Amino acid sequence: MEFGFGVPTRGPLSSPENMVTLATKGEEMGFDIVSVSDHIVIPRSIDSVYPYNESGRYAGGDEGACLEQLTTLSYLASATSTIKLMTSVLVLPHRGPVLTAKILATIDVLSGGRLIVGCGIGWMEEEFVALGAPPYKERGAVGDEYIQAFKELWTSDSPTFHGKYCSFDNIAFAPKPVQKPHPPIWIGGESPPALRRAAKYGDAWFPIGTNPRFPVGSVNQLSEYMGRVRDNARKIGRDPSELDFAYSANWYNDEAAEVVDGERRVFTGSAAQIAGDIKAFEEVGVRHIMLNLQSDTLDGSLSRMDRFANNVKSLL
Repeated sequence: MEFGFGVPTRGPLSSPENMVTLATKGEEMGFDIVSVSDHIVIPRSIDSVYPYNESGRYAGGDEGACLEQLTTLSYLASATSTIKLMTSVLVLPHRGPVLTAKILATIDVLSGGRLIVGCGIGWMEEEFVALGAPPYKERGAVGDEYIQAFKELWTSDSPTFHGKYCSFDNIAFAPKPVQKPHPPIWIGGESPPALRRAAKYGDAWFPIGTNPRFPVGSVNQLSEYMGRVRDNARKIGRDPSELDFAYSANWYNDEAAEVVDGERRVFTGSAAQIAGDIKAFEEVGVRHIMLNLQSDTLDGSLSRMDRFANNVKSLL
């Protein structure tokens, strides 16, 4: 099992010094992955429904400050040496595919092959409009096409692609990523189209466990959805054993057990309880777990990371 955590791109903890401290200390503690989220601009008025809480409201910071994901990941690559670097998740339609493929390949080269491309299709229509991105309602088709373009650029000696949203030929694309055939692509999202996208284009499916419309907050719920991904793979002639599975527990709480529908929420409670949850998720096929270990302060965040490394991980 691999474990990861995110560094903030906004707020007091997002200073260069704090981000480097979190990433390097996490590397020293034995964490496997550090991730960076993706927003480029935060509209002042947001009517789009945020999919990962009951209210549907995005608590993304009134000031609208946010560091750009790929630039930040490049910065962290230079400060670390072994920890994997993950986009969690890259909103595919936000950036043109050829330039994005080049930036991602560059990060993989400069980091010595440590990139994980977590990607999704986004949820905030207002940000699409501000960026001049392709039509929001077509974002699923856009994302599918961009992933295909990435793979062509990363693996072909003479990249050629002609689609509705992306087209190129007669170009050289080098250097290629260090990882072969390309950096692993983790597909985010819990909806039926996301499950199909993961089965067709992904190396791994990477859901968040707080989507009320498509609940995967328990090991049983997750196992059922993983079965759907595998079934989707079979339908298109892909071997389901090729698929990897990751999971984001962004509500992680090692200070108190939370109760949902009369039962303890997974990844909350004592170290022993959380270790048991990890073992249960591993038994159904999850191989990577991302945890929200951020606190209001740098010291608080480092303390949470340390407690997981020494109190929970030691029980596994």
